[in-house]
Amino acid sequence: MKAAWYEKTGDADKVLKVGQIIDPTPNKGEVLVELKTSGINPSDVKTRAGARGEIQFPKVIPHSDGAGIIIDVGEGVNKNRIGEKVWIWNGAFGRPFGTCAELIAVPEFQASKINKSVDFGPAACMGIPASTAYYGVLANGSVENKTILISGGAGAVGFYGIQIAKLSGAKVITTVSSEVKAKVAEDAGADIIINYKNEDVIAEVLKFTKDEGVDRVLEVEFGGNLPINEKIIKTNGVIAAYGSMAEMQPKLPFYNLMFKGIKIDTYLIYSINQDLRKKVIEGLSNGLNNDSLKHMISKSFSLDEIVEAHKTMEDGSLIGNIVINI
Repeated sequence: MKAAWYEKTGDADKVLKVGQIIDPTPNKGEVLVELKTSGINPSDVKTRAGARGEIQFPKVIPHSDGAGIIIDVGEGVNKNRIGEKVWIWNGAFGRPFGTCAELIAVPEFQASKINKSVDFGPAACMGIPASTAYYGVLANGSVENKTILISGGAGAVGFYGIQIAKLSGAKVITTVSSEVKAKVAEDAGADIIINYKNEDVIAEVLKFTKDEGVDRVLEVEFGGNLPINEKIIKTNGVIAAYGSMAEMQPKLPFYNLMFKGIKIDTYLIYSINQDLRKKVIEGLSNGLNNDSLKHMISKSFSLDEIVEAHKTMEDGSLIGNIVINI
């Protein structure tokens, strides 16, 4: 099969290779998927660059997200699954061979069935960005008739988070850093958009909520935004945080949070428990099948353009998702 891979970490143009390698075969409990698309996420390029240490395998095919068609099954898997259109999650998490290839063999529960009418591009965005959003919005209970602050509403996670919250009956406040990003957040359906570069986030949130504050926060920058969030979150509220790059070891105002009964839910979408994973898969598959979610694929590349695709993800010049067409 044709695939992209690397055998050591480093710059994209120095370590990424494209060529032919041996086709995988499905083991017991696995399905073999003919991939049509592979989604690139920041974690993929950071891993390839070496930000998370040296690689654990002799050869790594990158990317955890993808979509395709099941063409074979291993022992113990119903042959009726052959021909199913599926989206893939955790393709490269703890595994050497991810989705940036023509084929992938994965445990059958990591290949989630979708309708034949669903486009492969959006389906390749469900594994990390959409799943991170779905968990962050709904893992701690219903948000119906609640108010949620979504940090970074124009980001890949924030864009899906706004939609999932609105579809679930919440009022949504979001933050952005530019007028261009404000339009993206508006398109996602946010009720109020705050440009944190030139507006007072605390004042605007309290104004919108009539000084009550928000019930939930979906947070991309936990440490950097903690001084804001501790002031605008309601008693017994929840901060669901999936990132903290600006302040990686934040100082926690413990007593302020404790006396308000604030729950801090930090999570890595790769390793959420299986009961919640099932709910995430079901919710996002329904969103794809019902065409109830908007998607923001900014650019697509061919497999041969993998180096350019990784560089584009790293430079942060695009708003939205990047997908490889296999």
